Amino acid sequence: MNIALLGYGKMGKTIEQIAIKRGHNVVLTVDKGDTDYDITKADVAIDFSIPSVAFDNISKCLNNNVPVISGTTGWLDRYDEAVALCKEKKGAFIYASNYSLGVNIFFELNKTLAKMMSALKQYNVSMEEIHHTQKLDAPSGTAISLANDIIDQHNNYDAWKLDESDNTTIPIVAKRIEDVPGTHTVDYSSEVDTITIGHIAHNRQGFALGAVIAAEWIADKTGVFTMNDVLNIG
Repeated sequence: MNIALLGYGKMGKTIEQIAIKRGHNVVLTVDKGDTDYDITKADVAIDFSIPSVAFDNISKCLNNNVPVISGTTGWLDRYDEAVALCKEKKGAFIYASNYSLGVNIFFELNKTLAKMMSALKQYNVSMEEIHHTQKLDAPSGTAISLANDIIDQHNNYDAWKLDESDNTTIPIVAKRIEDVPGTHTVDYSSEVDTITIGHIAHNRQGFALGAVIAAEWIADKTGVFTMNDVLNIG
């Protein structure tokens, strides 16, 4: 399979290494600032760029009938536009806030725990995420996904806020520390105890592998998908 990498930072280079090991060809790498590129040479594109160019990258792929896997966060105010374009062009598109197989298992655990805790009024939920200092958005897309899944499953919460909380709002603390690939924790605290679930990434390999697996999976498909489809969850 011929792969285009839209975004050629540390994550893009890690994806490249894994894709080549799995027998694929990287036929195009697009670094930040590059806008004049030929996407048609690729069978699939993997976008790990920056928020300001993500939608344009995705649009170029869909307009040229190239399936696209997006892991860029911070651009989701235009997600519905990307979905509409994908349907109009009969293309193929996956967005995920996190492609790590372990994180997607963590997502399912988070939803199950939130549903269980919904009836237990003595527990208050809070979240923390830690990433490297180069990450541009806060909170992370993964933290937002975790918070939104809690809101969907828990009767007491209807919103999340960065560093703020009230009776119906989930507080998210975002920290930026050098060389941290990604750590996410969800706490349920009461006067008598605290229940914590978490995921700690040791490196970028897990995120990159999941993105390549998603690219392999989407070949010859049409539609808008999620990692649940790729992993056959739910």
